[in-house]
Amino acid sequence: CRKIRGCGMTFRLDQFLPYRLNVAATRISRRFAALYGAEAGLTTPEWRVLAYLDGSGAVSVRDIHAHVHLDKSIVSRAASRLEQAGLVHKSGHDTDRRLVTLELTGQGRALMARLGDIATGFQAQLVAELGPDGAAALERALTRLIDAQD
Repeated sequence: CRKIRGCGMTFRLDQFLPYRLNVAATRISRRFAALYGAEAGLTTPEWRVLAYLDGSGAVSVRDIHAHVHLDKSIVSRAASRLEQAGLVHKSGHDTDRRLVTLELTGQGRALMARLGDIATGFQAQLVAELGPDGAAALERALTRLIDAQD
């Protein structure tokens, strides 16, 4: 069939690739969230903000929002909680008070060193579950899907 409609195929949600990708991502995210949650009591948005800051240095909330795929308000709330916990330092822009820059504190860097080890171990576990060929094939497929969206 050249057209998606009219092929005579019955639609099945459990065989629909976007659905299966979402289920897999949700399950893997929950497994990982249990690990960083147990270590540091972080939410997913807080983890993403910390992880991004760990790799980028001082950046704006707008920049984090663009890279971690969370709404700006969610990033802002996570940043506020992280600041209250002493993990992130906020600084305002001299001329535009709406521009807030975030960076990890020493305590935040120390936490990210521990969480980075946990993340690396978790990824190694996933690779082991998939096997080297399966992990490599999944990485290539994900790269193609993500790059196709740009």
